[in-house]
Amino acid sequence: MPRISGLEKGQVAPDLQPVYTRQEEFYGAPLYNHQVLARRPQIFRAFRTMWAALEDHALLPARLRDLLNVKVASLIGCGL
Repeated sequence: MPRISGLEKGQVAPDLQPVYTRQEEFYGAPLYNHQVLARRPQIFRAFRTMWAALEDHALLPARLRDLLNVKVASLIGCGL
């Protein structure tokens, strides 16, 4: 059981809900780290700004990054 509970889509500020929607479409559910960050909307927005910049200027294509994430998760025993 997590020590810090995340917020569900209906509990977050209206401007954060589109992020939840995109993650639901892509991953099937909002990412837990985003649910926790949503408890502090200013931090959430700053995190998303940083992450968007990293994605926009990435050296690897998005599909390859996704495959690498799955491979690393499997190597460390994450139950995907």
